[in-house]
Amino acid sequence: MMTSSNSVAIDSGMAQRLPLKILLAEDVIVNQRVALRMLDRLGYQADAVSNGEEVLVALRRQTYDLVFLDVQMPKMDGLETAQCIRQEWPADQRPWLVAMTAHALEGDRESCLQAGMDDYVSKPIRFEALVKALERCATRQV
Repeated sequence: MMTSSNSVAIDSGMAQRLPLKILLAEDVIVNQRVALRMLDRLGYQADAVSNGEEVLVALRRQTYDLVFLDVQMPKMDGLETAQCIRQEWPADQRPWLVAMTAHALEGDRESCLQAGMDDYVSKPIRFEALVKALERCATRQV
């Protein structure tokens, strides 16, 4: 296990313990690279797209266990994307949807969950919050 700069233990073997196929939807390249690097440090090799339309294309092409959805993206935002996913895929075939947003005001989490997200992570993403979201996906608990 490695330790990050804020002394949170990083389990580089987490992907072996909790194998998940992950898709990251983030339009800001720097944020995308940071999130992919964090997932990589946990042992995950995630795919990345930059908007909601690309998420739908990717989901039609292959199955993902978890999709991190930036709430504010061009073409189709994360909330609209979540609603489309919920309409197109039955519950037993749908990936776990995690909202990622810099909006961390009271009620934002609830708004994301009401829009069809299964979970919520605020930005900037912290390792501890990322790990907990991955664990909740693996056990399917909010």
